[in-house]
Amino acid sequence: MRESFWWRRGTPKHKLHYRKEVEIQELLLYFIFLINLCILTFGMVNPHMYYLNKVMSSLFLDTSVPGDERTNFKSIRSITDFWKFMEGPLLEGLYWDSWYNNKKLYNLNNSSRIYYENILLGVPRVRQLKVRNNTCKVYSSFKSLMSECYDRYTPASEDLSEFGLKQDTEWKYSTPSANYPWHWGFFGVYRNGGYIFTLSRSKSETKSKFINLRLHSWITRGTRVVFIDFSLYNANVNLFCIIRLVAEFPATGGILTSWQFYSVKLLRYVSFYDYFIASCEITFCIFLIVFTTQEAKKMKEFKSAYFKSIWNWLELLLLVILKFINFNRTMSQLSSTLSRCIKDIVGFTIMFFIIFFAYAQLGFLVFGSQVDDFSTFQNSIFAQFRIVLGDVNFAGIQQANRILGPIYFITFIFFVFFVLLNMFLAIINNTYSEVKADYSIGRRPDFELGKVITKSFNNALEKLKLKKPQEDEDKKSMKSRDLVEEAQREGFDETEIQRSEQMKKWKERLEKKYYSIEIQDDYQPVTQQEFQELFLYAVELEKELHYVSLKLNRVMKKISALQY
Repeated sequence: MRESFWWRRGTPKHKLHYRKEVEIQELLLYFIFLINLCILTFGMVNPHMYYLNKVMSSLFLDTSVPGDERTNFKSIRSITDFWKFMEGPLLEGLYWDSWYNNKKLYNLNNSSRIYYENILLGVPRVRQLKVRNNTCKVYSSFKSLMSECYDRYTPASEDLSEFGLKQDTEWKYSTPSANYPWHWGFFGVYRNGGYIFTLSRSKSETKSKFINLRLHSWITRGTRVVFIDFSLYNANVNLFCIIRLVAEFPATGGILTSWQFYSVKLLRYVSFYDYFIASCEITFCIFLIVFTTQEAKKMKEFKSAYFKSIWNWLELLLLVILKFINFNRTMSQLSSTLSRCIKDIVGFTIMFFIIFFAYAQLGFLVFGSQVDDFSTFQNSIFAQFRIVLGDVNFAGIQQANRILGPIYFITFIFFVFFVLLNMFLAIINNTYSEVKADYSIGRRPDFELGKVITKSFNNALEKLKLKKPQEDEDKKSMKSRDLVEEAQREGFDETEIQRSEQMKKWKERLEKKYYSIEIQDDYQPVTQQEFQELFLYAVELEKELHYVSLKLNRVMKKISALQY
């Protein structure tokens, strides 16, 4: 049998070399894009944002009512507590008109400076939304005891009529703005508009206003939410802080409070660093246009075949440089594992979430009225994810139902944690073993980043005369090229040369491993990976034997034809 030869399958050497150079250039370009994106992203975040939010939240949320250390905005549970907060911590927090030694503060220019450093922009605004009476029905047996009924808040049940003194804007309904975003609270989604009043720039006038509203019952049984909105600016760190305090009045009675503190940098370009960030923004836009144009050309060229590649989807999303993870052997094994088992994972995911959602429904139905983690179906889903991670409130579940609680917990842990998650790991582990077996017999990416970097580094050292040239490798390469040229002269095509050389290398490696004289006589068990290697080798031998058999049949037919 003739000498075996090898050649790159279906790809001429000069084209392959050109493709590698192009991919290296793309890799460097993606690294530049990633660095620019990181600078742009982190440059928009200011570490002072956290401290500004913390200071403001401590002032308006944790400050207690004078004479009552247990009452602050977080602990408000009644209308009386609400007015105490409005006339106490809120009023004192918004108006700073004297220095700490009771001397008059520097020129305020008709404005307030919270903590002496934060300018209050404009004046705060207080707004409430109400619902109409008789928006729900009272059961007939209780109509003699209760004639009024106020439902939960919806735009259809919202009260738009005047009430109380019917004089100023706080007693008259203001039409909402179509462009203003709605607020998503605990008990509903609230739109803009409602009964609004703005605070005065004077502390005494604002206090009188609060007292007047409290005495004339501005908050009624129909009130469902009250918003307190204001914003401030700190010139020292060039940050704006937008604050919203929300008090919801559910139909069940009582008050639940929530809050939002947002620190943003609205004046973007002030310092030299800001202008550097601006240049990164321009660079990002250029990258975005170039990448979009490239992908559009690819889509036009390949049409429907373009969407069959997962890398094209990732490039469309422009999330990370995951396109180049195949340049590393470990990451290539990971991507190959995920791509091979994607069908099994999809099937497993469907089965997993069927069982997972079934348990979420069970938890919501059994414990929803007593355990906060299961109070809604969404909370039940996240509570079960926390159970899988080890964050378990077993005492609350058991207290809610002494029988179904332990049964729910034990069966959930058994089916989801011990069975389903181990099935998932088994799928990944089995596929990863197959991928490692393929890599061990030479089926690996044509281009690995580590090898390219090492080769480039060695070439640089050789040019700087810091390392001797690898003459042996060059001789081997020249010998390989001579053998290839000889094979081509004798009539072998490129595919045959490649297959024969691959079989030669494969055969030499396996013979060295399994037929060495150093192998001991005692029994050595064959691992799964070794069995897969031998099986694949046997399949390739079978193909070669079949190919040789076809050649011999053709020769025998020609000889028979010549004899006759």
